[in-house]
Amino acid sequence: MANKKKKKLTPTQQQYQTLQKQNETKRPVLKNCIKAFFVGGFICFVGQLLSTFYIYYFNFTEQTAGNPTVATLIFITMLLTGFGVYDRIAQFAGAGSAVPVTGFGNSVISAAIEHRTEGFVLGVGGNMFKLAGSVILFGVFSAFIVALIKTILIQWGGL
Repeated sequence: MANKKKKKLTPTQQQYQTLQKQNETKRPVLKNCIKAFFVGGFICFVGQLLSTFYIYYFNFTEQTAGNPTVATLIFITMLLTGFGVYDRIAQFAGAGSAVPVTGFGNSVISAAIEHRTEGFVLGVGGNMFKLAGSVILFGVFSAFIVALIKTILIQWGGL
């Protein structure tokens, strides 16, 4: 009877979940939220400064200053991503760095940088809008639908 092998018991689902909870690293949710809030707020603050700059120095109106402001924010984000700075900001801030405009610029340029070894046409050009393409498509399609509805309402004398 000395040769009897002890059968190793497999943990049950409940034991596994208990073990997983014990070994799970606790995330500092409040700290992460505060960092995201302040970094995202700072990005928006920079956007507001740019908008004010375009209004006062280039005589844009409040409505027309948005376009160059967005373009400038995307350009700055793409430069920072190209130099590797935006990745560090994103690691620190998490979701706070994903403010829609800067997150869009980062996703476009990151895909382009990742595939640059495959060439400009098939690598950069083919993969640049892989992630952001759906966002662009949805935005264009939504704008078309809204414009179509507005045109119909104007034709009926509703607006």
